[in-house]
Amino acid sequence: MTTVASSAAPGIAPALRRLYLVRFGFAIVWAVLLFATKSDLGPVSVTLLVLYPLFDAAAAVVDARSSRATGPARGLYVNIAISLLAAIGVAVACASGVPAVLRVWGAWAIVSGLVQLVVGATRRRMGGQWPMILSGAISVLAGGSFITSASAQNPSLAGIAGYAVPGGIFFLISALRLGRTAKAPRDGHQAA
Repeated sequence: MTTVASSAAPGIAPALRRLYLVRFGFAIVWAVLLFATKSDLGPVSVTLLVLYPLFDAAAAVVDARSSRATGPARGLYVNIAISLLAAIGVAVACASGVPAVLRVWGAWAIVSGLVQLVVGATRRRMGGQWPMILSGAISVLAGGSFITSASAQNPSLAGIAGYAVPGGIFFLISALRLGRTAKAPRDGHQAA
């Protein structure tokens, strides 16, 4: 998985901070738009559901490029593949209805959450990663919840919209903490 030495942190921290801020904004806007679809599988919600894992894959590509100098980014490459498969799976599942979407989304949340947890843990010396570790763990739990809710009487996409909001907030918290890490060489302290 990705390893980042603390001496490399100042170089990667600004790039990750920008990426995390973009991910925060995207997650919030995406959640509002999906919630506005009222849990119907129409053209807008299907597009949004496929777009989210594609955006996740693109963000992992940016992260991997930013992290290249700090060592191999295997976890990020795994995340790219998982997110691309999830986009395809969600697109196919949309033809079968909300329960199928929830099952695919849940499986993706579990696997990508585990990857996020591991990548965050390997980067924890850099600072600003505890929110990412916590977010990965919550994603695993949420994924299980989506799979379980697929069997409910009237399954809804509202949980998926709600899932994006805490993820976005965790990206914002990490971005703010990484801002302190990026300044560490100048003022002598480093975020945990």
